[in-house]
Amino acid sequence: MFNIMKTAILMAAITALFMVIGAMLGGRQGMMLALLFALGMNFFSYWFSDKMVLRMYNAQQVDAASAPQFYAMVQELAQRAGLPMPRVYLIQEDAPNAFATGRNPEHAAVAATTGILRVLSARELRGVMAHELAHVKHRDILISTIAATMAGAISALANFAMFFGGRDEEGRPANPLAGILVAILAPLAASLIQMAISRAREFEADRGGAQISGDPAALAAALQKIEAYAHGTTFQTAEEHPATAQMMILNPLHAGGIDRLFSTHPSTQERVGRLMQMAQGDARAWQG
Repeated sequence: MFNIMKTAILMAAITALFMVIGAMLGGRQGMMLALLFALGMNFFSYWFSDKMVLRMYNAQQVDAASAPQFYAMVQELAQRAGLPMPRVYLIQEDAPNAFATGRNPEHAAVAATTGILRVLSARELRGVMAHELAHVKHRDILISTIAATMAGAISALANFAMFFGGRDEEGRPANPLAGILVAILAPLAASLIQMAISRAREFEADRGGAQISGDPAALAAALQKIEAYAHGTTFQTAEEHPATAQMMILNPLHAGGIDRLFSTHPSTQERVGRLMQMAQGDARAWQG
């Protein structure tokens, strides 16, 4: 219920933001056009944002025939978690990572890169997919997917603002207000995501995934290995769409500056420490 409330607040906040910017750029008519756009975006985000994100990453759906071992692993973990079987996708990408998406457990999907399948052992991969299914079980996936879609919409609005009113002879935006909006919209989009998505959800998904798999140490080892490989491997699609980075099991972004604002992951070291305490039976690992 709490995640549903956060989703509604996020959608309302972005609708209001669109209306304010529309009014600034086009007065009453601009505000009404922005309202219509925001309402359409909200509808689209709720029903189709998962499909958009999967298409963005060129994810290919697999089944028991095309990826028997991976599919069977997800199926076994979903049964252990008491979840409906999600759709399963593979992304042809060397960078090791994975994410879950969808509007609810009945319409969920999990995706993993081919790189993570090569890098991790079967035991470690099982820990990662259990983590993603924990996100499904905790109903984190709707707000994270909508946040990524909405941030993309805000970026599109920033591009519109940049070109609004045309350009001067030197190619600069002719409308000074548009230039100001471009400077503030991307950080504002990142801030909205930060407010909507707590870093604590990753700790909870780690704990939930460890409980589903019954192997906290495997997830801890997977996180360490993913981070080690990620430093030397660029995840190009994530770099091009930094708002989607918060969906991944580990932050895939290398760039600094504004892109870093989209990071919603706690440190790997702290996550691994808590998982190892859990493996040793220390209930205090998740306190504080």
